[in-house]
Amino acid sequence: MNRRDAVLALLALGATPHAARAQQAGKTVRVALVLVTSPVATMAGFEPAHPFARAFLRELRDRGYVEGKNFIFERRSLEGHAERGPEVMAELLRLKIDVIVAPINDVLLDAKRATSTVPIVMVYSNSPVEAGLVASLARPGGNVTGLTVDAGPEMEAKRLELLKAALPRIKRVAFLGTAADWASKLGQSTRDAARVLGLTLFLAEHRHDDYSGAFRAIEGGRTEAIIASSTPHHFTHRRLIAEFALKNRLPLMSRQHELVEAGCLISYGANIQDNYRRAAIYVDKILKGAKPADLPVEQPVSYELVINMKTAKAFGITIPQAVLVRTDRVIE
Repeated sequence: MNRRDAVLALLALGATPHAARAQQAGKTVRVALVLVTSPVATMAGFEPAHPFARAFLRELRDRGYVEGKNFIFERRSLEGHAERGPEVMAELLRLKIDVIVAPINDVLLDAKRATSTVPIVMVYSNSPVEAGLVASLARPGGNVTGLTVDAGPEMEAKRLELLKAALPRIKRVAFLGTAADWASKLGQSTRDAARVLGLTLFLAEHRHDDYSGAFRAIEGGRTEAIIASSTPHHFTHRRLIAEFALKNRLPLMSRQHELVEAGCLISYGANIQDNYRRAAIYVDKILKGAKPADLPVEQPVSYELVINMKTAKAFGITIPQAVLVRTDRVIE
C-alpha cells in the first residue's frame, strides 16, 4: 500500500495521519487542564460545554491525540476555592502527569512550587517575568512556558480610554473586582488612567463568587458605567453580571468578550478561547520533545474590540463613529 492509499484508509476509519503517528508511538500521555472558577462538570465529555476546554481539546484532537487511546485528559477546577491549588497540583503529580496547563498566575505559581520538572503551560498569565514564572519571555529557562495576555498594565488603561471614548459624558465609574485586583499593577494603571481622563473611579469589591456587596456598592454609588477587572471569576458569573448591568442600564467594559455575548456593552482584550487553542500547540510540542525552557512565551498579536449593539440600543446609547470604525465584532 502506498502512502496515499494509507492516508485514505486512515481517513475512512475516521483517523488522521497525525493520529496514526501518535498511536504508533505506543505511549499514552496524561495532560491536565486546571481551571479556576468554573464547575469541573462543564469540562466533561467529547465536546465540553466550557468553551475554553472545548477549544483546547479540539486542537489536541486535530494534532492526533485521541482521548481513551493515546491521551488521558485530567480535568480539574478549583471551582473558586483558590486555597485548593496546592492540593490539586499534588494530586496531579501523584498521577504522573506529563503536562500541566493552567491559566492565571496564582495557579501557575502553585504548579511551579509543586514541581520543577513537569512541564507547565501558561494560558493567560499577566507579567510572567515579574511574577517569577519565567526568566524572560524569549528564554523562559525553567519548566514553565506558554502564553501571556497582556503587553503590560497599560492595557487596562486602554480599556478605560475606550470606555470613555464610547461614552464621552460619563464621570463616575465603578471598578468591579477584588481588593487584590484594585491593589495590583493592573488596578493601579486603571486608577492612573481615570485621573488623566477626569473620571472618578471607585472599587465595587466582590469576594470571589459573592457579588452581592459589589452590586450594592454600584447601586448606591451614583454609577454611570462599570469597568470589570481581569479576574476569571467574571467569566464564570458572566450571566449574573450581565443581568445586573442590563437591569440597572449600566454600560460595562470587560477584557472578556464572553461578557459582551452575555449582554454587557463592550470588551477589549485578547481572545482567551484562542489562547486555549494555542496552549494545546505548546502541549503538542512538549510531548514531542521540546523543552519549555526553549519555547518562547507568546504575547497577544492582536486585541479584539467587541460591542453589543443590542445593549447599546436598549440603553439609548449612540456609539461614536470613531469607536465603531475600530470595532472588530458587533453583536446585534
